[in-house]
Amino acid sequence: MIEIKPIQTHQIEEAKQAIATTCLEIFTGMVSEEQLKQYDPMLDLDSVQSHYFDNNGIFLVLLDNNRVVGTGAIRQFNEEICELKRMWFFKEYRGRGLGKKMAQMLLDFAQKAGYKKVRLDTASQEKQFQAIEFYKRLGFYFIERYNESLCTVFMEKEL
Repeated sequence: MIEIKPIQTHQIEEAKQAIATTCLEIFTGMVSEEQLKQYDPMLDLDSVQSHYFDNNGIFLVLLDNNRVVGTGAIRQFNEEICELKRMWFFKEYRGRGLGKKMAQMLLDFAQKAGYKKVRLDTASQEKQFQAIEFYKRLGFYFIERYNESLCTVFMEKEL
């Protein structure tokens, strides 16, 4: 059974592995697992409660028979703006409407939490073309860089 639920403490390591596996698949040949761990040690997941839930945010997992197969989150950027973070799904779960369902749950949460805008960043226009097209269909548009990450694509959506 496929479900989308808030992450539980016992799912954190499995969520990290799902994110890493998906990143390595998308960026095949460009980054090793060691480089990924250096670039993104996923410290936010080590303190998911304080980083997301206690900070006007949420972290969801896509579960297939209680196995983490995707992730997505909202975290506070400032009082009026939040960020869509950690949207990663295993390949076999993409293109099935599950990303749209999770994104809608996250955007609904953001609106109810009082945010006016949602931002996101992605690493590569070329490697994440499908994700960028997905975000455009959700109403996101390109904006100028808003953080110091290694990402090259920045988008925003009004709520």
